[in-house]
Parts: sequence; C-alpha cells; structure tokens
Amino acid sequence: MIDLSAVRADSDWNDVRSVAELAAQCSCVAVFALPAFTGELLELLHGTPVIVGGAVGFPSGGETTTIKVAQAGELIDLGCGEIDMVQNIGKLLSGKFAEVESDIAAVKQAIGSVPLKVILECSYLSPEQIVTASEIAVRAGASWIKTGTGWASSGTTVEQVRLIKQTVGNTAKIKAAGGVRDLDTLLEMHRLGVERFGIGYKTAQEIFNELQIRQRAGTCGPALPCNG
Repeated sequence: MIDLSAVRADSDWNDVRSVAELAAQCSCVAVFALPAFTGELLELLHGTPVIVGGAVGFPSGGETTTIKVAQAGELIDLGCGEIDMVQNIGKLLSGKFAEVESDIAAVKQAIGSVPLKVILECSYLSPEQIVTASEIAVRAGASWIKTGTGWASSGTTVEQVRLIKQTVGNTAKIKAAGGVRDLDTLLEMHRLGVERFGIGYKTAQEIFNELQIRQRAGTCGPALPCNG
C-alpha cells in the first residue's frame, strides 16, 4: 500500500537512490521523484515490479494546462506507470471550478488509461472546498484522490480522509500523503478507506521498523496480521 517519494525541493540523487533501494527491498507499490530525476529512477528500478510514477505540477499546480499536459506526456513516454498531478489550488480557492476541472480532464485525456491521482493539498482547503475538489476530480476522470504533496506546512488528518471517503465513496480510491508519520495513523486511515500511502524515505524506514517490532512481539492487532 506504500508509495515512496523523493519529491521535496532538496531531494537529491542520494535520496532518489535510497527510495529506489528501499522500495525494491520492501515490495512497495511505486516510487516518485521530481521529473528531472524520473529517467534515472526508471533505470534504477528497471526489472523490478515497482511502478515508477510521474509527478505533474508540483507543488502548487499553478502551471498552465498546456505545460501540465506536456509534462504528463513526457513522463508517460519515459515509462511512468502512474501520474500524480496537483490540482490548480489557486484556481480552486478562487472559485474557478470549471477551469480546475478542465485542467484535470486535459491531463487525463493526454495519459489515456494510465491511472491519474489528483492531489488536493487539503492543508490549504476548508472542508467544503475538499468536498468540491473531490467531486471535481472524480468528474474529470481521476482514479484516485490524493490528499497532499508533502510540501505543505501541515499534514493530512484523519478527518480529511473521512470527509473524502464520504464524498467519493467507491467512485475513486484514496491516497494519503503528507503527515502520515507513524504506523497507528496509517492503520487508522486504512480502516477509513485509504488504499495507498505516499511516504518519504526516512518516515517509511521508521514505519517499517515499527512494523517489524510489532510483528516480532505479536502485538500487531486485527488490522495488521503478524504473519506478514
């Protein structure tokens, strides 16, 4: 259920190499880097079952639609198996909902059947805006609603996850990213319906270590079988 990422402004080659190694070692679903490192990430993970995803519009979603479409197309051509795009946050906050929807729909059209995750960046949105943004993303063709980029000053909350799930039901899946710092939070969000988690390298290591400790102690709980 875990996607590893090295998508911060200061994520360097060592970070990209580290997330690739950890993802392969721990059978993570996917790895994301910023576009300039994506080609190298694909080389690192060639021959493994780990998906390399493409990051579009990080971190603000403020690029023009033309640029987002071109970026998504380039990443697909490189070999990315998923696209995580940031919605145009400023347009959403301005109430320009039709423009937000057409922006997402254009990227979806450009990538065809490749899964599209639309990042809301919930930390900047009110509950009402989270509902609106989720509805827009589903209408525009998103396969997933993703809560954040990990760049915002505050992280995703359990209440935000619950609100998205209530809004989209089973029409889109949920990926929580930003603020998932420990195993208990991960498990609670999973119970609410989150099927993927976007986590940075260092936090992922801590969560995996905590998991191993609980498995050895036999204290995993009903949501986490101790047999792996």
